Amino acid sequence: MTDSILLLKDFFEKNGIRFKENELLKRHTTFQIGGPCDFMVFPSTSKQIAAVITECRRLIIPLYFLGKGSDLLVSDDGLPGVVMQLGSSYSKIIVRGNELECEAGASLSAVCYAAYENGLTGLEFAWGIPGSAGGALFMNAGAYGGEIKDVISGAEHITDEGLTEKRSADQLCLSYRHSFYSEHPGCCISKLYFSLKPAPKEGIKAKMDDLMERRKSKQPLEFASAGSTFKRPPGHYAAALIEQCGLKGRSVGDAQVSEKHSGFLINRGNASCKDVEQLIQIVQEEVEKQTGCRLECEVRKLP
Repeated sequence: MTDSILLLKDFFEKNGIRFKENELLKRHTTFQIGGPCDFMVFPSTSKQIAAVITECRRLIIPLYFLGKGSDLLVSDDGLPGVVMQLGSSYSKIIVRGNELECEAGASLSAVCYAAYENGLTGLEFAWGIPGSAGGALFMNAGAYGGEIKDVISGAEHITDEGLTEKRSADQLCLSYRHSFYSEHPGCCISKLYFSLKPAPKEGIKAKMDDLMERRKSKQPLEFASAGSTFKRPPGHYAAALIEQCGLKGRSVGDAQVSEKHSGFLINRGNASCKDVEQLIQIVQEEVEKQTGCRLECEVRKLP
């Protein structure tokens, strides 16, 4: 792949696409875990996104998409090929009446705050979720009774052929921690459209403050993590089952089941991907052994 990598570097330089070589992915994940990738690219336009996608496909180079790096566990060996991060350079937010449009790299909290500033309600649940808008749609993120599917009206993505397509809300196949994009990871989410409702700003702000206070009091925000590690099993709560099984505080290396909230596996400083994987396995096996319930991971592993 060496010749292809050299060609790709030349392509980035000629097309003015910002990139870094051998970038450690632990710098870009909320778990602070992950080895290097050959290139990390930071496109600023949909044209650049499409160009990178088509060039990687032409050169047969692996391509991964990354937002804010939450809900991800990246291998200690890193990722071969290219990681495209949609972040601050692709994060415009536009409000028109009751409609909010944003680029996929916008942080979910920034989108929520823009709604508040314009007196629009519906996104308060997202205040404090440490992900990008695109990543939130990918997994239909939700908290405190709200989900992306409740407020999304449509989205755009760029296909692996570099074509832009738009899908309406009912074409996004949104369900618990699932979307059309979960099944089609080769599509790069580029824009999101939200349909919100007008409401008094003071009421919106009060709800945002309340939810943030709940997060601070219940979640281990002082440690690196990928958020909730396991999906909610039908009829149960993952954290309750884990605590019931005596696993609160269990650790492997610097990976630990949080003593503050058992649904979070945290990085106490130098946890490796292998540490986290071993701890996930211990939790799953012990919970299944004691309760008969098999916990399913919410965190995605790359590769």
